Formats: sequence, C-alpha cells, structure tokens
Amino acid sequence: MNTNLELSKLARMDKVQTRRDNLRRWAEKNGVPAKERSYFSQLINGSSSFGEKSARRLEEEYGMGSMYLDSSDGAQAKAETKHIKVIEHDPEDPDFVEIRKVRLKLSAGIHGITIEQDEEDGNPITFRRDWLTKNGYFAEDLIAIKVRGDSMEPALYAGDTVVINTADKVTKDGYVYAVNYEGEDVVKRLMRDNGEWWLMSDNPDQRRYPRKLCRGGACIIIGRIVHKQSEHI
Repeated sequence: MNTNLELSKLARMDKVQTRRDNLRRWAEKNGVPAKERSYFSQLINGSSSFGEKSARRLEEEYGMGSMYLDSSDGAQAKAETKHIKVIEHDPEDPDFVEIRKVRLKLSAGIHGITIEQDEEDGNPITFRRDWLTKNGYFAEDLIAIKVRGDSMEPALYAGDTVVINTADKVTKDGYVYAVNYEGEDVVKRLMRDNGEWWLMSDNPDQRRYPRKLCRGGACIIIGRIVHKQSEHI
C-alpha cells in the first residue's frame, strides 16, 4: 500500500469538500444567479467535479476574494465580496465617493426618470473611489433605491438598498435590473426565452409573482443592479 498516495488522495478529497462547504455558505448568504443555479447545485452536492479551474473562476467572477473557496479557517466572513461594507469617512476625503439614495418618479412609456432625494433614509452609501475605477463605474451614473416587497427573495429583501448603474442598460440574460414597468419602478431578473425578454422574480412562489413580458414602451430599462446593502445574513 502506498501511504503517500493515499494521503495525497485524502487531501484532495478534503480540499474539494472545503470548496463545497464554502460555496454553499456563500450561496446561502448572497443568493445564486439564476443562470448558475443548476451548476452551483451540482458543485455543492458533489455531482460535478470541483477542480482548481472552477474554483478560481467562481472567485473571480463573483468577487469572493482570492482563494476564498479553499479557506478552511473561517475566512469566508472576512473575504472581500461584491457586497462591500459601508465605511464611515470624511466627506472631503477624495478617496471616497457618496452615492445618493433617491426615489424615482416615472411615467409609463417614458425613458427619462425624475429623481428626488430620499430624505427619510439617512446618509448616502459610501464607496472607495478605487472600487468604482476597478469596475468602470462613474459616480454620476450611480443611484441607490430601497427594495420594496418580497418578490426578489432570497436574493433581495424588502428594505434592502440596491445601487443602479444607469449607464448600463444592455440586457443580459440572468442579470438583475431596475425597470420602468408601465410607470412603476421594479427590480427584476431579466431572462431570455423563445426570443423574448421576461421580467422574473426570484421568489419561488410563481403563482403570486408570475413572469412578465418585457417589450417596448411598457418595459424600459433604468439600469443594472451592481451592488446591494442588506441586513439579512
């Protein structure tokens, strides 16, 4: 019996299990994009191989932080994610950018939006300027709104704050957008099916939240959701 070979095999198995456990914890905390749900499930349940390439791809694409999935010391709580912690700062500090929280006033079929400051929701959200630079965002294009209702649970809860990049209106399958739907601002996931775009809710109760056709002036993209701030863990 080759003891070294057996030990090496056990170490690989332990590493894969660590990746599965960390991915499961990350998914429970952050939610899973619709386009990845089946793949995430296969990785977590062990029905798909979870090699080095897959782990590094997920960490990079979802901002989990370097070697997050291989961490076995509880570092998942410390890893950098796309849900960036709000930092207190000096308003005059050039290294930080404030994103204002607003309310939207919309009209059906109108592409333009009217914005008013949300005076009831406290201070603006603060980001490091280098985060905007890294992602190619411009402060003047970003606004923050509060989520209403439970149609996007478990990805988004009522009262969560989301940041909209109003410069990004290019529809991509599986991504979440703020949309002017018949004069109402809604936050939904866009899905492509049979040549049409559909507004989808993440809430599994599809009888209460059926998909809606996104077409023409009844469905106007305001911008893509690029960040969420939530107290739900």
